[in-house]
Amino acid sequence: MWADLRPIGRHADSGGYRRYAWTGTDADCRTWFQEQAEARGLAYETDRNGNQWAWLGDPLAGDAVVTGSHLDSVPDGGAFDGPLGVVSSFAALDELRGRGAEFTRPLAVVNFGDEEGARFGLACVGSRLASGQLTKEQAYDLRDGDGISLPQAMEAAGYDPSAIGADPERLARVGAFVELHVEQGRALDLSGDAVGIASAIWPHGRWRFDFRGEANHAGTTRLVDRRDPMLTYAETVLAARREAELAGALATFGKISVEPNGVNAIPSLVRGWLDSRAPDQAALDTVVAAIEQAAKERAERDGVDLSVVRESFTPVIEFEHALRDQLDKILGGRIPVLGTGAGHDAGILSGSIPTAMLFVRNPTGVSHSPAEYAPEDDCVAGVLALADVLEGLACG
Repeated sequence: MWADLRPIGRHADSGGYRRYAWTGTDADCRTWFQEQAEARGLAYETDRNGNQWAWLGDPLAGDAVVTGSHLDSVPDGGAFDGPLGVVSSFAALDELRGRGAEFTRPLAVVNFGDEEGARFGLACVGSRLASGQLTKEQAYDLRDGDGISLPQAMEAAGYDPSAIGADPERLARVGAFVELHVEQGRALDLSGDAVGIASAIWPHGRWRFDFRGEANHAGTTRLVDRRDPMLTYAETVLAARREAELAGALATFGKISVEPNGVNAIPSLVRGWLDSRAPDQAALDTVVAAIEQAAKERAERDGVDLSVVRESFTPVIEFEHALRDQLDKILGGRIPVLGTGAGHDAGILSGSIPTAMLFVRNPTGVSHSPAEYAPEDDCVAGVLALADVLEGLACG
């Protein structure tokens, strides 16, 4: 499975992956998922929001145990973030069938669409739509860098966007969702464990900073006469690092758009996106407010207009303790429990259904990069741990 999936969307120059929602590469990933489902005799379906499901047992019976993750990527992302969870889900099912496990609850593998938000700027679109955290109207307003709307992209890919929206009937049939994911950090590497259990997801969000100045000639305009938004943006980036360190949080400007984007032109607009995360809400509020204040003060000095828009936000998510404790018991009580600053579909769905997560060790600690990695032995340990969990939940 890993070998079949590996070349899809891989960029020859960077070695990273460009699997963006509702593109040809995304279609190839979806075809791979459907083929895996049908090869195992599972009932395959795509829901109203484009999420893919593969069912063992009656999907309508209720109290189903669901596992899976996503197949899309960030720009030049790694091979493991998302796909490891989907591959491991099918592999865990194979393992359980090899054990002769008898299922007393329906089991499903899912691929949630557009988890990374690389194309339309909003993470976890598929699970947000299903859980009602993203309305149809809001989804219709999403556009990519070329101005193509989400419904236009879905339609071009052969899907009907008219039905997207909350899907409470489907979620009501799910008794538990367990997502396996490569760790995005080095906690397991430092502890010497191959597998961990998630305790919580830090609160996090994305903010768009628009710095508007005055376009002018780079070769003739005196420095004192300039209203250069790039200066304001640069100071804001430095302030983000400084304030994050003070608050014990994380803050990153990782995306930028410049107009008119000419080498010999002073920009009229610099648009930067801030990603910020923290162990608790108070720390997140503190760091974002401090970054905004620093941007405002510098903008006034530079004669630049500033606007800040919060584009997405997810509060702190504590995974359901009962399910988390059940996983710990199934796995013998020897698995470390750790928090994470990364968002996941399991976190989005936690407000609607019981969810839990397993992490697989990443010795590099690197994620959202081609250097992201998990050794084969650890991946196998993750599959076996997931199989044990599914057996304990769906075969008891």
